Amino acid sequence: MKPICGIVLFLFAAVCGSAQTNWKLAWSDEFNARANTPPDSSKWIYDLGATGWGNNELEKYTNSSDNVFQDGNGHLVIRAVKISAGTYTSARIKTQGKFEFQYGKLEARIKLPKGQGLWPAFWMLGNNMEAEGWPACGEIDVMENIGKEPSTVHGTIHGPEYFAGQALTSKYVLTGAAPFSDDFHVFGVEWKPGSLTFYVDQQKFAEMTPAVLPAGAKWVFDHPFWILLNLAVGGDWPGPPDATTEFPQSMLVDWVRVYQPDTAAGAK
Repeated sequence: MKPICGIVLFLFAAVCGSAQTNWKLAWSDEFNARANTPPDSSKWIYDLGATGWGNNELEKYTNSSDNVFQDGNGHLVIRAVKISAGTYTSARIKTQGKFEFQYGKLEARIKLPKGQGLWPAFWMLGNNMEAEGWPACGEIDVMENIGKEPSTVHGTIHGPEYFAGQALTSKYVLTGAAPFSDDFHVFGVEWKPGSLTFYVDQQKFAEMTPAVLPAGAKWVFDHPFWILLNLAVGGDWPGPPDATTEFPQSMLVDWVRVYQPDTAAGAK
């Protein structure tokens, strides 16, 4: 989840949906536990601490029920809280060591928070991160939003020679410039050997392949990845909260689902 003041590849408000494929559900979390239940520990672990996370972020990530919990209405809540001037807590969870996959379709239905300085994200990192480091492991940002762009989300890839300010990114703007915080939306990526296709509410807005990489750069998206959800506060890209930013703010996740092609149904 590095800043992406990088190379913008495509901009679509609404285009044709992704190619038809028959899919079968391979993994999911529907967040249907009772109120105040933490994320399912068989599926998720926490990232913890106030390290800036490579982006000069302001929040401290915790495992507190003040910052991450299921609400009893079928949602995971990731909540950013202001503790004092310049001090914030939030949460970041991931499936590392619990679940990873290679190729398929990943989706989540999410309602985003609103406010200057907020940075919600739904993304993936390569399972070789500890051995190879970042960005050699690869990063796939299915959805990122910054509060000063309430109607825009970004789909981005990072890898060797195309990371941080040189990341390859595309953006999707809601019709009529409606803010994403008004309602739930489905953010997804279809991942095949040599291609990543990004979409919002089934509307394709970008396809990334080795052909879009800088000359000589390596495509690092043909191995397993794991999933992350987080709500950052501040950082190089969104900037800090200001007097207009109200706290607490919540990112509501209705579900996260991973699908694989259903070959028995004749998928291609």
